[in-house]
Amino acid sequence: MPILVEAGWGGLVQYPWSITWTDITDRVDMVQGVTITRGASDERSETQPGSATLTLDNADGALTPGNPNSPYYPYVRKNSPIRVSMAVMPARTGAAPWPLSQMGDSFDSTSGLWASFSGGASVTGGRARIPLTPGVTSTMVSARQWTLPGASVCARLATVPTANGSSVSRSNFFVESTTAGTRLGWQHNVSTGKLRAVNLVGDVDGAPTDLDFSAIDHRWMRIRETSGLVYWETSPDGWDWTVRRTLATPAWVTSQSLVVSLNATRTGGTGDYAEWDLLGAQVRPRFYGMVNEWPVEWEGLYSKVTISATDLFKRLNRLPELRSMLGMEVLTSDTLTGLYSFLAAYYPLSEDAGSTSAGSVAGGSAGALAVTQVGAGGTLEFGADGVPETGETAVTFTPASSAAGKYLVADLGPQTASDTTTWMPMLEVWFKTSTVSRAICGLYEQGLDHELAFVLNASGVLQIEHTESGEPRVVTATSTGNLANDTWHHLVYDGSLLRIYVDGVAVGGSLAVTSSQNLRYLHVGGYRGARLFTGQIAHVALHVAQGPAGSVYAANYGAATGFSAEPADSRVERLARYAGLSSVTILGSTHDQVASQGPAGSGVVARLREVEATESGRLYAERDYFGLAYQSRDVRYNPDPVDEVFTISYADLEPGLQLADDDQKLVNEVEASRPGGATQTVTAPASILAFGSYPQQLNVLKTTDLKVADAAYWLVSRYANPDPEIREVPVEAATMASYLDILDADISSYFTIFDLPSQALAPSARVTVEGYTETIKEQSHEIQFRTSTSARDSVWILGDTVYGVLGSTTRLAY
Repeated sequence: MPILVEAGWGGLVQYPWSITWTDITDRVDMVQGVTITRGASDERSETQPGSATLTLDNADGALTPGNPNSPYYPYVRKNSPIRVSMAVMPARTGAAPWPLSQMGDSFDSTSGLWASFSGGASVTGGRARIPLTPGVTSTMVSARQWTLPGASVCARLATVPTANGSSVSRSNFFVESTTAGTRLGWQHNVSTGKLRAVNLVGDVDGAPTDLDFSAIDHRWMRIRETSGLVYWETSPDGWDWTVRRTLATPAWVTSQSLVVSLNATRTGGTGDYAEWDLLGAQVRPRFYGMVNEWPVEWEGLYSKVTISATDLFKRLNRLPELRSMLGMEVLTSDTLTGLYSFLAAYYPLSEDAGSTSAGSVAGGSAGALAVTQVGAGGTLEFGADGVPETGETAVTFTPASSAAGKYLVADLGPQTASDTTTWMPMLEVWFKTSTVSRAICGLYEQGLDHELAFVLNASGVLQIEHTESGEPRVVTATSTGNLANDTWHHLVYDGSLLRIYVDGVAVGGSLAVTSSQNLRYLHVGGYRGARLFTGQIAHVALHVAQGPAGSVYAANYGAATGFSAEPADSRVERLARYAGLSSVTILGSTHDQVASQGPAGSGVVARLREVEATESGRLYAERDYFGLAYQSRDVRYNPDPVDEVFTISYADLEPGLQLADDDQKLVNEVEASRPGGATQTVTAPASILAFGSYPQQLNVLKTTDLKVADAAYWLVSRYANPDPEIREVPVEAATMASYLDILDADISSYFTIFDLPSQALAPSARVTVEGYTETIKEQSHEIQFRTSTSARDSVWILGDTVYGVLGSTTRLAY
């Protein structure tokens, strides 16, 4: 029952695909064990940040922060990535030949699996060590007692060999036939840095699949056969596999007993070795997060480090408050373009009243927009109400005339000038005016060879003025219609397609606009001292991209409604993007429309929790990756025995099972409301009469009053008189035949306890997992599941013999 603890020295937890993991399992104190806590206390509580606690041996000082002699220096530091997995070894059953899925070796000692060793191959330090010695072929070969059809075999390349001056050096993982030179598997050409998926006949494969070897992505290798196809697969963690090659199963695979071989060879250079471990292991991730601290302790001369680690919610909870949804869209929309693009400058123009300049929040080197006076008179004021559903202010321009007043000027810097020469400029801006013949904004090169200005003509129609040669600007008309109608408009210019978008919609086709390069200076609310703007401007942003991206930026127009009425799953994905998360798993299919969360002022976790509460969903961190998972409420509807993660006898539980019946969860009166909607009350009179009033306020982001009433009814119907339930289930999982199934149990999984004592309400009880605390020790894996009764999530199905008894076994879904 090997545990696998890995540290990502020098890696960034938010970029899991870039982390090179180091196995530190040998340092773990398995007497004290590893304790992991995950999930919520019950279904009415929010999931809490997951945590892991473990003690590591520091006798060599390698885990002392700041120790320059540590092999991990200088990366023994706070927030280092860490992950914990179980690598479960398969057991052989029946007689030989056995399916390869039953072949397992942790290499803790020399097992009886291996028939021969040659060339110095050995089992050393808990690994299979295969030397790459010049002029020598080193091999470990199993006994011929295995079959591949319907089975698989995998291994982890624990130590990657190096070329060391050799022109030919290979390390191989093969499944071999009875015919010499006929085999399939993986060839790692250390000299060329290639990983090859091969099907060899006479040691030749006419059509191999070659990959650029990655010590991250190809750490684990697997050969699998199913339904007449052989699959070559790789994995960074032994859990998430990627198919690299498929092939119709060769005839010899189905007709012969096979051997597994680990071999290596080298011509010239300096010798080293490859090391393999966890052969055949079935990996189950338990924790992914970051170490909070590395506190070094001493007991005499013995040194240890007892660390605690927290999952991604630690990072999410420390993020600053979000800007408005509009602001966050501007800041993050470049992640959606599908090409190389970035935000060069972004001026929300939401400074406080009395400000005399406005800064860029893009994080680059663009200078501030400074108030500039032209002629005499006029005002420029910050702090007026801005774009709807942002809660942010805008700047108001009130010139004395088109030639006298104030506007904003910024030097975007030489880097932006260079970037707009290498890539295409993309501009977006919000404006509101009722005055025609004015300039909204413009960009130009220092020597005025390139200019690009956006102006409303005498009819309020947008026109673009431009030059690429220093000649007088050419005017190109558009077909926008009158935009000087005292309404907020969103304008996007795509410098690749030479196209404009207004209020989220493309206007016309490509325009006859000259190329724009070396753009360094930005004017807002006028252009080069003329046609001073009257009205309001906000959220001026300059992106640069290697190709068309205007349609992506144009979608930011939806932020003017706070994306009200978008489905809950889309909202979760949107908020996760704001947090910089690249991995979001959506589970379930019932996703109601949610109301606006447009204004700034709260953190991303708070906003995600609002959606979770609105939808009676479940939000939690993945345990195998730096990612977020969101379950809609229908994931828990009507649990099907076929989908139970496992079943367990009462006799196999640890002591301490209890049946709870109290008022901890009781709710019989709900006052519910939504933003801008009615306040409604739903009650359960019979419950109030029997138990008294148990009120709750429910404020949800629903878009209709009917949906608010449905949410209130859903709460009252489940908790007006909660049934007795089992809230904690203690299991010593390591001794169970269903160990792997138990490890698969996660938030919202369900299982059945059968053969309950005679005093129980029924012979069996099905429970839903809300969370758990597990302690992993040598030959022991205790899991304390926190559970709720699964029946509480049953909903009515017309005509169903189990779920069709309205008001008895089920309730109406919403």
